[in-house]
Amino acid sequence: MKPWDRTLVDMPGVATHCPYCALQCGMELRPAPAKARPDQVEVAPRAAGGRRAALCQKGWTAAELLSSPERLRTPLVRPSRGAALRPATWGEALGMVATGIARAQEQSGPGAVAVLGGGGLTNEKAYALGKFARTVLRTPNIDYNGRFCMSSAAAAGNRAFGLDRGLPFPMADIAEADTVLLVGSNVAETMPPFLRFLTAERPGDGGLIVVDPRRTETAARARLHLQLTPGTDLALALGLLHIAIVEGYVDREYVESRTTGFADVRPIAMTYWPERVERLTGVPVAEQHEAVRLLAHAGRAMVLTARGAEQHAKGVDTVSAFVNLALALGLPGTPGSGYGCLTGQGNGQGGREHGQKSDQLPGYRSIEDPDARAHVAAVWGVDPDSIPGRGPSATELLDALGRPEGPRALLVFGTNPVVSAPAAGRVEERLASLDLLVVADLVLSETAALADVVLPSAQWAEEDGTMTNLEGRVIRRHRLRPPPAQVRTDLEILAGLARALGHDAAIDTDPEVVFGELGRASAGGVADYAGISYDRIDTEDGLFWPCPDADHPGTPRMFLDGFATPDRRARFVPVDHRPAVEDIDAAYPVYLTTGRVRAQYQSGAQTRRVPTLAAAAPRAFVELHPALAERHGIEDGDDVRVVSRRGSAVAPARLTESIRVDTVFMPFHWSGAGRANTLTNPALDPTSRMPEFKVCAVRLELVA
Repeated sequence: MKPWDRTLVDMPGVATHCPYCALQCGMELRPAPAKARPDQVEVAPRAAGGRRAALCQKGWTAAELLSSPERLRTPLVRPSRGAALRPATWGEALGMVATGIARAQEQSGPGAVAVLGGGGLTNEKAYALGKFARTVLRTPNIDYNGRFCMSSAAAAGNRAFGLDRGLPFPMADIAEADTVLLVGSNVAETMPPFLRFLTAERPGDGGLIVVDPRRTETAARARLHLQLTPGTDLALALGLLHIAIVEGYVDREYVESRTTGFADVRPIAMTYWPERVERLTGVPVAEQHEAVRLLAHAGRAMVLTARGAEQHAKGVDTVSAFVNLALALGLPGTPGSGYGCLTGQGNGQGGREHGQKSDQLPGYRSIEDPDARAHVAAVWGVDPDSIPGRGPSATELLDALGRPEGPRALLVFGTNPVVSAPAAGRVEERLASLDLLVVADLVLSETAALADVVLPSAQWAEEDGTMTNLEGRVIRRHRLRPPPAQVRTDLEILAGLARALGHDAAIDTDPEVVFGELGRASAGGVADYAGISYDRIDTEDGLFWPCPDADHPGTPRMFLDGFATPDRRARFVPVDHRPAVEDIDAAYPVYLTTGRVRAQYQSGAQTRRVPTLAAAAPRAFVELHPALAERHGIEDGDDVRVVSRRGSAVAPARLTESIRVDTVFMPFHWSGAGRANTLTNPALDPTSRMPEFKVCAVRLELVA
């Protein structure tokens, strides 16, 4: 019997949301019937946020981790280097952490301790983590794995619109658009319930356009698939804008009344004529024209970007180029049309709004703004001058660990950089060089396995809190039951660490109290949550920010009456194409691109421990075209060694004609020999500090 065929028994349950991606699908949790194990939990989809009930395979199986034998149930400590982790009391574990932090900071100053957070943390935990770093540790060295997710789109959105909210409209609007251009996303696998918005019935002269080097399941459902060379999205966007200009599709009235900067963008676009773009990208001239025609003739059209456009050392410029196209066509801030970004992580939006990003304070305020520092300091009850300044990005922070001027200790909450960071072998080396590594997690992830202290944290069904989904809707998680006896929530862990370091009242353990404080800290900021409360979220089925006061209805659709810039106009940003940091050559003649598969999520630390998901996607693989395989004597299922300038990975070949002949694909969910991020390039975007995950040069070797 399939899970969706079951009828739930009539027993108390709670309404909550899936713990995985940024869709945050509605979910109901109930204790299992008495005949089942007493610790088992049943899951059912529920309608939420104006969406019908739907869950993917990950959501249906999410509760299996609650009773998994692999979850952590007690603190672990490593008595000495080389020794094995052993169980410990909370007093011993927190004492060991406090002693290590004090020693590091006494020797090298506040910056000797660093903090790395995650885009899956609730708003309350993200806020508390930032406050803990800046008021208890007084360190500038805090960042989060959102740098690996949508930081490029955030930077592009800020410079075009003056504000970054992934989707500045409800996701239901996407289903009503006549044409959608989707750049670099395979939602059929990464967030399956979202697919219905893209494949909704559309008029005869509309449809879905997908830009992707692979003919993914999503691309296969599109009216038009632009199968470009990895790393050339920016050139394609410039070429599409060229066609819009030449063919007279630019909305002149919109451009003149609602934007600035088009005169600076136009000359660059005019150098990207279709034949040149075909040579650069591999996308045929006719398909370029068809894509622009579909967008321009639509009554309502949307341009959506995702990781495929963003995870490049030119990711900000690439997204800006697609924003420029949307502006030229008059889409952003127009009812039923617009530009948006598909956030990946569960709280990728809220996670960066409230202080765990190195350059931001709560409310999406700049940490370098004196007024912002003064406002937040007043809420925290500290001197504004005591708040540290801007720190390094996640990749730079990881690379600095253990170096002479870098941090000597690292606290990790909700991320697994040993699998998820670029050039992951180098990350392992930096973690090993630390004097103290502390990891709070619900399982012994690859990063936790290297730690000196491991702190077991509660799961989503064992704590209350809020998340902000990909459309900017703030939603509630409700606790079904308390965590196991020796497991604590992240708020309790941070409060305990603060007390151990002599800051007794720094962090509250009640999520609702923390959310109220977050609201006061965000008041007046770009991401203003001041008018949002737990009661309102429950009563109103979530609220869109900004929501500055209790009488404000929230803001489902942004920019309808102007953009968040001083003159209320959107900005065209002049950008030009440049090659990938690593282009292919004789030594490394094949492009590697990476991504996700349906049954796994992010670093796989959780999903690889769910038997159903592990059986569906048990290991990494190398996807390659049969013609490329033939050149190397590779047959389907053969073990293939993929070699880059940073290392090698080995996984079985999966032959398919859905990928370009010059490109291979690897999913990044696995550690060990098949770890894709051993290969990826840590080269950074100069603005967002996003690593170039999506393209690097490799060679292939058949493993005997």
